[in-house]
This record gives sequence, C-alpha cells and structure tokens, in this order.
Amino acid sequence: MTAKDHILVVDDDPQITSFLQRYLEKQECDVTCVADGNAMDVVLETANVDLILLDIGLPGRNGFDITRELRMQSNIPIIVLSGRDEIFDRVVGLEFGADDYITKPFEAREVLARIRTVLRRSRADDAATAANGSEAAQIVFGDWALNPHERTLTAKSSGLQTPLTTTEFDVLHAFVTNPHIVFSRDQLLDKARGRETVVGDRTIDVHVLRLRKKIEPDPSEPTFIKTVHGIGYCFAANVRKSGG
Repeated sequence: MTAKDHILVVDDDPQITSFLQRYLEKQECDVTCVADGNAMDVVLETANVDLILLDIGLPGRNGFDITRELRMQSNIPIIVLSGRDEIFDRVVGLEFGADDYITKPFEAREVLARIRTVLRRSRADDAATAANGSEAAQIVFGDWALNPHERTLTAKSSGLQTPLTTTEFDVLHAFVTNPHIVFSRDQLLDKARGRETVVGDRTIDVHVLRLRKKIEPDPSEPTFIKTVHGIGYCFAANVRKSGG
C-alpha cells in the first residue's frame, strides 16, 4: 500500500471509527470517518478517496443501497463491514459491487491486509487499462458492445448503456475474452475477481443469473451464457473486436 492512501470509513459506531482511524493512521494512511451516507457524499464531492470501508447497518441508506449507488457512477474500491456472518449478506454485498466483505468483530491486521489486497488489485486493473489506453477495442457480441477501457456495456441498437456491478463486468469480461471455453465455477471466479472475494462456488451462479437478465433476449433460454451441467458455464456466442 502506498503512503498516504486516503481511506474513508463510513460507520455510525464511534468506537469502531476511532479504532480504525488510530490504527490506519499509524500505517501511514489518511483517514476520514463519517457516520452516514449523506456525510459520505460530501466527502466524495470534495476529496479524493482511494478506498471506502462501508458499514452495512447504517441509519437511513444502508450499506447495500450505498454500494449499489456508488457502483452506478464509480469504480472506487469498497470493502463492506457487517455484524452478521451470513452467506446471503456476503453474496448481496458482492453482487451490489463491493470488492470485499469483512465480518465484525475483526482484527486490525485483517482489515489492513484486505485493504492492501483490494488496492493492489484495483491498481493493477487501472494500470492494465492505462497501458491499453484509447487503443482498447470494444468487444462485440450480438447487439452488445463491451468496452474494457471504460468498463461499459452498450446496446448498439439503442446506444443505451446497461449498468454493471464490478463483479458483473469482470465475469462478463472473462466470458467474452474466452468464448467457447468451458469454465468451472472456481475457474471463472479466479478469472473474474481473484480468490480474495470467494464466498462459495455457488456465488458465481448469482452473478450469471443477473447477467442473463441484462444481456439475454430471453433469460430463461440463454443464447450467450450456456450452462454446462456438472461443470460450469460457457460463453457460446461469437465475439469480435471493433474500433481501437
């Protein structure tokens, strides 16, 4: 983790925010703490933030809603914090676009390790995108154009963009860059997000279901993302690169 990363902690428990602020500042981070989503919005409008630690159980807008809203307009790394260690919460948090999930109570060293991992992965993705620059071609399949540089999915017929969560984009990108290849769930998770965010093999089923609803003409009879029973999934459509 580089010196003076700016970490925004969004939690309404002053004991937790005070603890995290003291510890992370000792690790050479800049730390801002706020108690709700509205205060978070103010910080994001006025300061550069490298990563958000976001509690799920906030007053007003909860952490799930905030994560979903942020993902509609930003790829800023988000680690959600929760007092409940439930698979449903983990899946929902990741599905809405969180980069990782930590259960309370937690060790300070675990939080630091997760922050380092998420920032490292995020910066590697940014570096790869910057290296491709404006030469990054769109990947076209059916009526869709996926832009790896801008991380957008656009319908060619209407020109309208379809919002994708971080994980949805990564799963779709893994599919379209490896068409007609059968992936197990483990392999697809590895390609899409890395093992740091694995909740269980079936987590990928949630992402595939959501993607089908967004890209398939008939999600009940998918033509792009095919299920290979007993193994996993395969992207069955032909793809081509356009532009760049």
